[in-house]
Amino acid sequence: MLENLSGKDFKSQFKQNKSLRTIMFAVGAIVFVILGYFIYRTFIWGPANEKSKDAYWAGLNYASKDSTDQAIDALSKVVKDYDGKQGGENAQFVLARQYMTKREFKKALENLEGVDVSDTYVAVYTLGLQGDCYSEMKKYSEAKDMYLKAAEKNENDKTTPEYLFKAALCAEKLNDNAGAEELYVRIKDNYVMFSNMKYIDKYIARAKNKPKK
Repeated sequence: MLENLSGKDFKSQFKQNKSLRTIMFAVGAIVFVILGYFIYRTFIWGPANEKSKDAYWAGLNYASKDSTDQAIDALSKVVKDYDGKQGGENAQFVLARQYMTKREFKKALENLEGVDVSDTYVAVYTLGLQGDCYSEMKKYSEAKDMYLKAAEKNENDKTTPEYLFKAALCAEKLNDNAGAEELYVRIKDNYVMFSNMKYIDKYIARAKNKPKK
């Protein structure tokens, strides 16, 4: 056992035993990686992440004033400088919204696909906005898939029925009327607080009376 070896014996064993050397080098490498990651997160990533939280406010301010082009310029710089940081990811989300305002849906999609946030609702809306982009581009199959992902990302009484409803509308566009009916019925049965609940029977009847595939 290693604890029974003297320093001299250990050196001898280390020189002669290839397996021991391999284990010690592996352990040393792991410790080095963990220590390096800790130092990076504490002294480099951490301060940069905190700084990023304030960096996108100027772009957000432009966006709130409908100064879309100025918002895009400001936010693009933040995304470039703080990619992977909290402020950079939030900036990329807002940047995508600005491209949607300009109806530049491909650019909006590119940015939405790169957004990685811990906030659950922002994550849901990121998926939902991708669905909106595809829908505007008349790519209804892709839109439906994204709406369903958004609906299931964090099930709740607000966003889930909203995105199920949008998915159902896309299903109708694809002539998948049975699928649309199923989604409308799912909303009726499970989400009584849905904003369009008073019209849901109309949508169910419409999908039901259309030809099925």
